[in-house]
Amino acid sequence: QVQLVESGGGLVQAGGSLRLSCAASGSIASINHMGWYRPAPGKQRELVASITSGGSTNYADSVKGRFTISRDNAKNTVLLQMNSLKPEDTAVYYCNARALTVAAQWSRNYWGQGTQVTVSS
Repeated sequence: QVQLVESGGGLVQAGGSLRLSCAASGSIASINHMGWYRPAPGKQRELVASITSGGSTNYADSVKGRFTISRDNAKNTVLLQMNSLKPEDTAVYYCNARALTVAAQWSRNYWGQGTQVTVSS
């Protein structure tokens, strides 16, 4: 199994910054995608940003130019630097990893418990 532990959420004023961190642990053979999601109207969760093991990134249009995702493959961690935060960024942010464990034949998605980000106006 794989455990994802998030940290870095909190309360910030509009225009401020926060950095989210997620560390994966367990019997990990490899991790392909890592990313961050948040709830969205009409959806269970929407992609905020993701990054592959090779460093390719993908962002939601609403966060492009403000958020930056990065990854340390050796430490199985992913960071989300959030700048110029807006009240509409308020949400619980969930870390996601598509990982292959040592005993498994196929990779699967794993989720963290979520970390609250609140942006006040």
